[in-house]
Amino acid sequence: MSTASPEVVSVGGQDPAEPSRLEPALVVSGLTSGYDRTTVLRDVSLTVPAGEVTALIGPNGAGKSTLLRAVCGFLPASRGTVTLLGRDVTTLATHRRFAAGLCHVPEGRGVFRSLSVRENLRMQAPRGQEAAAVERAVGAFPVLGRRLGQTAGTLSGGEQQMLALVSAYVRDPRLVLVDEASLGLAPKVVDEVFAFLATLPAAGAALLVVDQFVTKALGLATTAYLLRRGQVVYAGPAAALGDADLFQHYSGS
Repeated sequence: MSTASPEVVSVGGQDPAEPSRLEPALVVSGLTSGYDRTTVLRDVSLTVPAGEVTALIGPNGAGKSTLLRAVCGFLPASRGTVTLLGRDVTTLATHRRFAAGLCHVPEGRGVFRSLSVRENLRMQAPRGQEAAAVERAVGAFPVLGRRLGQTAGTLSGGEQQMLALVSAYVRDPRLVLVDEASLGLAPKVVDEVFAFLATLPAAGAALLVVDQFVTKALGLATTAYLLRRGQVVYAGPAAALGDADLFQHYSGS
């Protein structure tokens, strides 16, 4: 099987893989990465503009979650670079990337199950801002206000996802990587989650969103990248991929 890079289709005025006038939140350039001896990502490049939502879509196994993990530093880059807020973080430890303004909301409800909702929020808040963080969280998802003393592991799946998302929010991140936030949630909760994500750019955060509900992700985003077999095959306006024929053409589905 050939591993030659596919032609990347870029639609619109400015190539989304090029930095905008404002310093991008994230620039991935020529990234190759994977697990042990298995290469998953091949020469991936993308840009997440500051204060915007970018959708990362593609079929199962395309490498979407792998890319988020590589940006976080959980997986090493064998080639290429990762630049966060103008700083090359390719070899920087994961905890230092998070300290620099990166936040990862992984698939599977990333909360401390044995701690209370209040304790989860206070742990994530900047020092000295714990009470304000709890207040902000309850403002975003009022249902959590009725669960503050309850252990996170006893929350419903939707409430755990709300807690995971709002835990990222109270850190005042500059870039949030969201991996399958809607997985396993009831339709009403999915709508609440996407409504919350839509508010984050106004709070100063850029988002890179992976989600099974492709239409919702594209509706939230300005720019989209489509991965197939670990390579970018489309980069351009998210709205263009709302065309079913175009999406099927590039995704190979």
